[in-house]
Amino acid sequence: MSDPIRVVVADDQQVMREGLVALLGLIDGVEVTGAAANGLEAVELVAGGNVDVVLMDLRMPVLDGTEATARITAEFPDVAVLVLTTYADDASIANALRAGARGYLTKDAGRVEIGAALRSTAAGQSTFDPEVSKRLIAGLAPESSGSDGLTARETEVLRLIARGLSNPEIAGKLFISEATVKTHINNTFAKIGARHRAEAVRYAYRKGIASDP
Repeated sequence: MSDPIRVVVADDQQVMREGLVALLGLIDGVEVTGAAANGLEAVELVAGGNVDVVLMDLRMPVLDGTEATARITAEFPDVAVLVLTTYADDASIANALRAGARGYLTKDAGRVEIGAALRSTAAGQSTFDPEVSKRLIAGLAPESSGSDGLTARETEVLRLIARGLSNPEIAGKLFISEATVKTHINNTFAKIGARHRAEAVRYAYRKGIASDP
């Protein structure tokens, strides 16, 4: 049996925070290790260890979710941030992804969707609410030229990342080792200036790579 995904819930509304803790308690393979009423508390809980994913609200006092996300992803790169918020406007989405959020859900999400997103996020994949995905794609008109020197293999790996595949899944599809996949990803991210998978996905859509056959 695999270890549970250790989650910190960050939401300034007590009813929502307690409700999320109770909801996550019903999801197999998920363990809530802390709850924060603001972004600063979330950062402090992550600093204390025992965290895999932070389920992060955006609009919070003391330190908002975007800034807390930036601090966590910079100081604790092994901890993923999954945004869960009421807001799905372009600015909120863009700011959260720039800060390093690996996924973005709205509070319309249910238990099954949140559970799946937590598992994907913990596995290193990017996860977006369907409405958020539409906004990302609509706001990124494909560019026909320029690939920043990516090789054919790096382009293929990037395409599979954009389709949501994990490193093991990419390795299996391309018949290469996971170590080789990681090498391609590191090289690709360096060439396109991506810090994480969410930025790589945005690049792939902008360049039209994600839609290639």
